Amino acid sequence: MTRAMEDKDDCTEVIYDRPKFPKRAVITAGMPYGNKELHLGHIGGVFIHADTYARFLRDRIGKENVIFVSGTDCYGSPIVESHGQLVDSESFKGGIEDFVEHYHHLQKKVLEEYHMDIDLFAASSLGAAVKIHKEVSNEFIEKLYSNGHMTKITTSQFYDPERNVFLNGRQVIGKCPIEGCSSERGYADECSLGHQYMPVDLIDPKSTLSGKKPEMKDVTNWYFKLDEYYSLLNEWVAYIEEMPNCRTSLTRTIKEFLKLPVIYVKKDQSDVLNSMKDILPKHRLIDENNKASLVLEFENIKEREEACLLLAEKSIRFRTGKTLVPFRLTGNIEWGVPAPSIDGMDHLTFWVWPESLWAPISFIKTYLNQLNRGKDAWKDWWCSKESEVYQFIGEDNIYFYGLAEMGMFMAMQGKDPIAYPPEGQLQLPNLIANSHVLFLDKKASSSGNVKPPTAKELLDYYTVDQLRAHFLGLSLGVRSASFQPKPLNPKASEKDKDPVLKEGNLLTNVLNRVARSCFYTAQQYYHGKIPIGNISEDVMRESKDTILQFEKLMYRYEFHTLMDLMDVYIRNMNKRWVKNMKLAEENQDSKLHMQVVIDGFHQLRTAIVLMHSIAPEGTEMVRTYLNLNEDFWDWHKIFQTVYDFMEKPEEHPLKFLEPKVDFFKKHPSQLL
Repeated sequence: MTRAMEDKDDCTEVIYDRPKFPKRAVITAGMPYGNKELHLGHIGGVFIHADTYARFLRDRIGKENVIFVSGTDCYGSPIVESHGQLVDSESFKGGIEDFVEHYHHLQKKVLEEYHMDIDLFAASSLGAAVKIHKEVSNEFIEKLYSNGHMTKITTSQFYDPERNVFLNGRQVIGKCPIEGCSSERGYADECSLGHQYMPVDLIDPKSTLSGKKPEMKDVTNWYFKLDEYYSLLNEWVAYIEEMPNCRTSLTRTIKEFLKLPVIYVKKDQSDVLNSMKDILPKHRLIDENNKASLVLEFENIKEREEACLLLAEKSIRFRTGKTLVPFRLTGNIEWGVPAPSIDGMDHLTFWVWPESLWAPISFIKTYLNQLNRGKDAWKDWWCSKESEVYQFIGEDNIYFYGLAEMGMFMAMQGKDPIAYPPEGQLQLPNLIANSHVLFLDKKASSSGNVKPPTAKELLDYYTVDQLRAHFLGLSLGVRSASFQPKPLNPKASEKDKDPVLKEGNLLTNVLNRVARSCFYTAQQYYHGKIPIGNISEDVMRESKDTILQFEKLMYRYEFHTLMDLMDVYIRNMNKRWVKNMKLAEENQDSKLHMQVVIDGFHQLRTAIVLMHSIAPEGTEMVRTYLNLNEDFWDWHKIFQTVYDFMEKPEEHPLKFLEPKVDFFKKHPSQLL
């Protein structure tokens, strides 16, 4: 996906290999649950990256061609559980809808404080999105049914006889049965790391209501036949693996589930297992000398589940492996989107995960409806080969977005879907999954032992631009990284540097200093105007190379390398200014002095255009003082000089910069 660009700004024609961006783009950020404020994982792990990419694409392909949506995930058992606990403790008064509305407004307010340029931050149970989300949900399940991609499955659901109620997903806690899982806790049919399993497989379950072991009672729900999508999903994974902007961590995690169903049994139980070989469904026994367990491999999930029941009857300890299982679509929790009556299945609601996967489509429809764009306008954004969808998520949710979502979106084509949806059908999104943001070297979770600071609390210590630059530099696309703010670290001493300010200092110290020098020098020596002249060839070359590298890194979502690139460019820019201005002043060389200013403003132009998506507040302020319009950010003009944006360069006045004014400001707490 590259194209050639002819550079005709100098005498020689150079052909650059540049990445190709879509005509239109949808950006989504993983939806926060409606039972909590935004914490550092939401902001630092997802929203800042999504907003940076959305801002870049607006500059790159035009703001009218980019829509950025997200919203509060309002339904599901975690919200019911949180609401019930707070009402019982008299910490909250009001119904569950009041509860999610309260947190939705808190989330939206914090996103505004972080200057997130979101076109619509909606809520699945509130406002204009409610009706549209219900319609989209109904359309999904009805199409899946009519296309033959759904099945009824009767399973045993946990039931608390002491409280005389069925238990929802988060009202049962045990241990995840998936081999090798490091999750801190397992719930009814998924663990805290997103592994899916049948409820009967949960190890040592307990009711959170009574603390007792629950019983199992049969319930029937609709499931999407995800287990039948091995071939299509393998074909899709093979395709995206060849894309230069596909992260290996994403496909590696997805492929862990694209395996045949297996059961692990400890070798010390091999005698009992051997006595059952004639009654177990057809399987292949794998015995690896260096492993502690025997592996029973089955052709399909049904045969594995039959084997699980037989092993459980014989009291044989076992664990199941990752594989594709039918994906639950409905449930009986009252607080959910009502599911339509299909084939005699009444009074069901959608399970929260499937409806949250298509919620961004609901939000796109809601946003375009508010603009009076027409009922089918959303298809230009989600069903066109000229458009791309970019979904920014946390790595814990790869199973849902990378397998369930892709399978369901394929299934919407018809009875015989293909891996590459044709024009007019739902296109498969690009997934950008970030690793965990650790807090002081430990995994932070609002429901775990290590409580991270809220996103709002971080603004008591840092500016938005400082936080954006730092979180982008954390290498979350490669590995989990620790967030170690000095003001919140009890082990930090007074003389220790604040790790969070490393990238921010590039803005507040280096770039700010050069920007101020450019303006103050123009005011003092050149009547508040940029002197006219040719930019030095080496400055043009370095700027051009940096632009092209920046573009490639942004295309590949390599945000941390992007920050390294800009660190080099901005520091070189500063060194050049200091060195050459010193020479000019020592030698009273007016020609060199003018050249330093001419080159300085071109490098400043390049730096702030590239940093515009990363540090929007400070860069917008620089543009304002350059006294230029917003087409200054247009990447179709990226190789042009600052003069090209002035009607009469020799007469163009810069806005007067008062003494001691900063473009990239430090937080007030850092000035004490």
